[in-house]
Amino acid sequence: MTNSPKVSTTLWFDKDAEAAAQHYIKAIPGSEILGIERYGKAGPGPEGSVMLVRFRLGGQEFIAFNGGPRFTPNESVSFTIYCDDQAEVDRLWSRMSEGGKTSQCGWLKARWGFSWQIVPRRFIELMTSATSAEAKARVFSAMMHMTKFEIAKLERAAQAESA
Repeated sequence: MTNSPKVSTTLWFDKDAEAAAQHYIKAIPGSEILGIERYGKAGPGPEGSVMLVRFRLGGQEFIAFNGGPRFTPNESVSFTIYCDDQAEVDRLWSRMSEGGKTSQCGWLKARWGFSWQIVPRRFIELMTSATSAEAKARVFSAMMHMTKFEIAKLERAAQAESA
């Protein structure tokens, strides 16, 4: 790991680190597996089984670690994927929620329990642009009623006349 980043995120898995890393890198173009380390005779996992997978996802490096069932993910940590258009939102939403569970406001839990939010950049633009406070409130309210983000609905909310 001579060229490793200063900071990396480690995701703890029971035993599916490699499958999860493969799933994630297939979802985001330009992502890749950087290396796989296996348990040796000293364990604690079975000799030859995957201990950890180093991978790059959207420019960010991660380590997927097979540490057993001792720890499980929870919603206090999540990952956000910013999307350029609705097609990318739809594709990533479908891929990342496969075998998992969806929630509101673009949140989903992947099959391994990690929380992700699939967010269109247009939402950020609408919330941080010079539009009125009322328009921002309408955009935020529209988002609160969505499961998967829908850019067209957000834009309609931003342009709607004040009631």
